[in-house]
Amino acid sequence: MAEVIDPKEFGVSFSVKQCRNFGLDPQETLDWLLQQGFRRFRLMSYWNEHEKEPGLYDFIDLDWQIKRVQDAGGIITLCLGARQPRWPENHWPAWAWQADRDVRTTALLRYVQEVVKRYDKEPSITSYQLENEALLKRWGDKPEVDRARLRAEFTLVKSLSTKPIIMTTSTSWGIPIRKPQPDVVGFSYYNVIYRDGDYHTSLFYPWVHRLRKWQVITLRNRPVFIHELQLEPWGPTAIWKMSIEEQDKSMNSEQITSNIKAARQMHAYPVDLWGGEWWYWRFRQGDKHIWHTVKAALTHDQQ
Repeated sequence: MAEVIDPKEFGVSFSVKQCRNFGLDPQETLDWLLQQGFRRFRLMSYWNEHEKEPGLYDFIDLDWQIKRVQDAGGIITLCLGARQPRWPENHWPAWAWQADRDVRTTALLRYVQEVVKRYDKEPSITSYQLENEALLKRWGDKPEVDRARLRAEFTLVKSLSTKPIIMTTSTSWGIPIRKPQPDVVGFSYYNVIYRDGDYHTSLFYPWVHRLRKWQVITLRNRPVFIHELQLEPWGPTAIWKMSIEEQDKSMNSEQITSNIKAARQMHAYPVDLWGGEWWYWRFRQGDKHIWHTVKAALTHDQQ
C-alpha cells in the first residue's frame, strides 16, 4: 500500500463512465486509486445511470463506490444534479429530456432529493457539489441553463442536509455574484486546451486565480479550492482514440509537473485532480511513467 496522500491537499475525481470509455473495470480502477494512496474522492450520481425509468431507482453502482472509499477511511464530495463531470456533461435520462421543461424540473428535484436522503448519513460524504459549472451554456450535449431551477435545487439540498454545498464557476473565469451562494467555491484549472482546430495555452496564470480567490473571500467570505486540475489530455478527439503522440501534445510528464506546481502557487486547497482513469489506462498499457510523474509531483514538497 502506498503512503496516503493527504486529503486536505489532494483528491481525485472518479467516473464509472470514463472507466467504461477506456475499457477499464470501474471497481478495479477505483481500487487502484485507493492503493496509490488517495483518500479524497469526487464521485458522481449520474441521473441517467440511476433512474433510467421514472421512479425506478438503481443505486448499486454508486453504493459500491461509496462503500469502497468509506472502508478505506476516505472522504467524498458527492456530485448532484443533471450536469455532472464527464461527457456529455448533462446526464439527462432520455425520458426526462423528452418531457416538458416544468416536468423535467420536477423530476430532477425529486431525483436530487432521493440521492441526498439515501446518502446523507454516510460519514464519508463530507460535502455535495451541486451541478458542475452550472451556468456554462456552450459546453456539452443538451445544455440547459436555468438559474431558477438551480436555486430550487440549492434550497432543497439545504433543507435536507447540513453538509456544505460546493458550486463551481463556469469554465476558468468568474466569481459568484448572484444567488444561489454556495458554501464553498470551486475553480477549474486547464492549461493546454484544444479549440478551433489547434492547441492553445491558457492565459489564466496562477496569479489570476489568486486574484479571483481573494475576490471571493473578500466579497463573499467563502473558501475557495481547485475542484478540477487538468492532468489528462485535451485533444481533437476522445483520449482513447488518440495516439500517444497526440496525447503528449496537451499532457505529458513536463505538463503534469507544471500544472501541479501552478496549482500549489494558487494556495487554494484541496486540489481535486482530473485524469485518474487515464493514468490507470496508461499504467495498464505498461506506461507507468505517467503515474510516477503524478506521484512525484504530489509528494515533492513532502520530501
